[in-house]
Amino acid sequence: MEIDYVFEALASTPRRKILAYLSEATLTAGEIAARFDMSKPALSKHLKILEQAKLISSERKGQFIEYRLADKNMMVSLTNMLATFCPVGSGLKKESTAIARSKDKTTKQE
Repeated sequence: MEIDYVFEALASTPRRKILAYLSEATLTAGEIAARFDMSKPALSKHLKILEQAKLISSERKGQFIEYRLADKNMMVSLTNMLATFCPVGSGLKKESTAIARSKDKTTKQE
């Protein structure tokens, strides 16, 4: 389940710090590494876990890979998590799904 990956990713202080660094800027792995005292393989593992959780995305630019927050995916993941655990959220999530389906039907009929 996707939310399990989010919890795993957020359970680590270095990964939360990486997210904080990416909150205002797009950074390369080297730029991120410069802010930590860890090996490149360890940093790579943290980045992979964050990508697996869909909290960050990467894009190759020449010889570098740039990392950025995947805001939309993060918000969807966190909203789904809250809807799962919040007693009121489950109903709201169902209502939201119904609205989306209704809009899809309207769009397809036009």
